[in-house]
Amino acid sequence: MIRNYKKEYRDYHSKPTQKKNRASRNKARSIMKKTRGAKAIAGKDIDHKNRNPRDNSKRNLRVRSVRLNRAKK
Repeated sequence: MIRNYKKEYRDYHSKPTQKKNRASRNKARSIMKKTRGAKAIAGKDIDHKNRNPRDNSKRNLRVRSVRLNRAKK
């Protein structure tokens, strides 16, 4: 099956809430990069402990491996 990226963006990723969530996740990565350093987070995910991508308080963020973070339910 071939993915239709334009349709995906139009139907999901271009929604205002998704844009805000994406911007917040990018900000969380930036915060952790400043706190821990670029080498410490290279190849890892930034996890929001409470699963809210807009809560970028330092107590809510942690660096985790991609496997652990994405396996989290």
